[in-house]
Amino acid sequence: MNPISFVDDAKVMPKGQVTIPKKVRIALGVDSGDRVTFIVENNNVRVVNSAVYALQRFQAQMSGEAEKAGFFTEDDIDEWITKTRREEARE
Repeated sequence: MNPISFVDDAKVMPKGQVTIPKKVRIALGVDSGDRVTFIVENNNVRVVNSAVYALQRFQAQMSGEAEKAGFFTEDDIDEWITKTRREEARE
């Protein structure tokens, strides 16, 4: 999949409000009522889909944890799920 690349702009209104251009909303996968996150780094600001950003942060925090728990393949996880469900069914 090719990354989306374009430039767009918007006017800042007196109360600091900005309408996110339609092409940007589509690229971010956001719609009315969704949340966006502003990431400020030096003199640059990135606007990202809050749900996607939260998932990415969670994935980064969990990186390596599966291996620490002994999960190296999807089969390992499937076996653990099956075993856990059987144990819960016995209780």
